[in-house]
Amino acid sequence: MLVDSHCHLDFPDFAPELDAVIERARAAGISRIVSISTRVKKHGQILAIAEKYPEIFCSVGTHPHNAHEELDIDAAALVALTNHPKVVALGEAGLDYHYDMSPRDAQEQGFRQHIAAARETGLPLVIHARQADDDMARILIEETGKGAFPAVLHCYTGGRDLAFKAIELGLYIGFTGILTFKNGQDLRDIAKDLPADRVLVETDAPYLAPLPYRGKRNEPSYVVETAKMLAQLRGVSDAEIARQTTENFFRLFSKVPRTLAAAA
Repeated sequence: MLVDSHCHLDFPDFAPELDAVIERARAAGISRIVSISTRVKKHGQILAIAEKYPEIFCSVGTHPHNAHEELDIDAAALVALTNHPKVVALGEAGLDYHYDMSPRDAQEQGFRQHIAAARETGLPLVIHARQADDDMARILIEETGKGAFPAVLHCYTGGRDLAFKAIELGLYIGFTGILTFKNGQDLRDIAKDLPADRVLVETDAPYLAPLPYRGKRNEPSYVVETAKMLAQLRGVSDAEIARQTTENFFRLFSKVPRTLAAAA
């Protein structure tokens, strides 16, 4: 059993063959998939997918690229949208200083609103952090000081200091196919050293397909390749990585049922 803790099944890349994508994931042993929100105003689309498939769940939130467009959606509004049984997380929200598609102050404001919602609901916040290690650490330290909240730094590409500060604050770290890339050695070194009970695997599909699929559209079944690399780095079996990352997933995403209801 493996879990794809982060993908984007509502993106148009999957529309022509979503049923086939889900079937391939099932065949690969992927037992749960979380499809992650990037715009609250499109929440209905992502929720419809989660409602259609028993093993698919979703989040609600605003990607930092879109933060300036949805600042009117405050913590209370986010909390209200988490009542649905298929909504198991908040985000993705955070900071992206690589593209700077939203003003940095808007990104921070939106991020803090999502943190408040995570603190109130106890649902995990899926955090996007790119080329913003210093500000990300600052905000996480400040906000944890107001009260702990569950979270994962997804698709981790930051430095060692941020990774271990996040662990110290009680967060998890999610790894994608970047672990398999030729230029991913720094990331592999971090993944090798993190505590076993704080690591997750994900695809971020349709992006970042791992080797041997690099250059193709990514999909949840390919999380197997990231898990294999993580097992190799940590010197454990593929079965042990599957067991550990799945257990970590259910601990963090505690609203996701361990046993699925039978399909109607």
